[in-house]
Amino acid sequence: MTKTAAEKIDRSQAGKPFPVTGVFVDRHQKATTLAAFKGTPVLVNLWATWCAPCLAEMPALDRLAAQEKGKLVVLPISQDLEGWKAVDKFFAPGKFATLIPYLDQPNEWALAVGAKGLPVSILYDAQGKEVWRVNGPLEWDQPEVAALLKS
Repeated sequence: MTKTAAEKIDRSQAGKPFPVTGVFVDRHQKATTLAAFKGTPVLVNLWATWCAPCLAEMPALDRLAAQEKGKLVVLPISQDLEGWKAVDKFFAPGKFATLIPYLDQPNEWALAVGAKGLPVSILYDAQGKEVWRVNGPLEWDQPEVAALLKS
């Protein structure tokens, strides 16, 4: 029996602040943390190009990012060991309208949040506190998931 999106949600770490030591880099190798996004809810998506479920959910995450622009930041953070070489093959110019990838090397951020497997998505509120997380893919543009994002 397939679990509903609500049944996949893990709230065991709700209220926990984002990891201050967790650093990831943008396309220009500029290091940043979630503090740069404080004031807006953030959905962090830890993914990799070798992870089929990660790739399958990326178009829906892009649609979600476009739909929620200004209200929610969707932050795909790659765990690829090949770095930007691997990410750039998947994030070809024009493939995604809204998503901007980041890179977590050497997986400091994933370790700091205790990610187990991929994809892992974590919703943080505007104050940087965890709301919930999900291990595995979701259908991000479905009404049930939209309701969860507002919870």
